[in-house]
Parts: sequence; structure tokens; C-alpha cells
Amino acid sequence: MRERDESILAVLRALRGLGDALDRMHGAMGEGMDMNQTDLRALRMMVERESRGEIVSPHDLARHLRISTASTSKLLDRLELAGHVERRPHPSDGRARIVVLTEHSRRTFFTHFGEHLETMGRIAREYSKPELATIAKFLRDMAGALDPR
Repeated sequence: MRERDESILAVLRALRGLGDALDRMHGAMGEGMDMNQTDLRALRMMVERESRGEIVSPHDLARHLRISTASTSKLLDRLELAGHVERRPHPSDGRARIVVLTEHSRRTFFTHFGEHLETMGRIAREYSKPELATIAKFLRDMAGALDPR
């Protein structure tokens, strides 16, 4: 049993180390892109949703970032002024608006994050498909336990 406890502690330490490394990476990205962490989180969410072919509404951003609609409006004003997003009419609901990334934003984001993505992809390719499934489940379970919403 002691061996298993030590293994669990080693995993938890590694997870904490990953969290610290992600914090430092996102901090450096925010500085490099001259934006605060909330703005960067908004862009990351939009990049992810865009990669899945999903549209993003201001309400989606507010819910994801857990900020008020007033704060979301200010965030979108900042991002629009900086050339990162555009507000457009919803494709099927003329009363609603959506938020889309600009080409400038995509280029800037991948300039700052692309190397990290390549490195993470290279490391992930060292694991088998079943190992990756186990790792993904573990990370989803941990994320769900730490942030159940």
C-alpha cells in the first residue's frame, strides 16, 4: 500500500508542476501579447471553439470566464480595439451577436503558442493510443474534481 501512496504523491507533484508550468507559460504569453489573463483565456477559448467549428456568443464567453455581462462587454471592447475580435450578427438569429477571431489574432496567438503546441504534440506522440486515453481520462477527471462547473 505504501508504494501506491508514493506513486499517488508523485503524480500529484507532477500535476502541480504542470500547473505551475502552464501558469508561467500563460503569464509569458499574456505579457508577449500585451493582454491580461482574462483576455488571454477568452482568446484561448475562442481558438478552441473555432477549431471545433463552433460559434461563440458574448454569453458563451461570460459563462466560460465566469464574469458578468458588463465585464464581458468591456473585455470585448478591449479585444476589438486591439484588433483581436470582431462582433458580427448571429448567422441564424438576427437579434443576437457572435464574436469571431480576426486573422491578426490567430496569427499572434499561434506565434506565441505554436511552439508550445508543437512541443506538447511531440511529447504526446511518444505514448500509445491506450496510454493517451488513460492520461486524457485522468486529466479530465482531475479538472472535473477541481472545477465541477
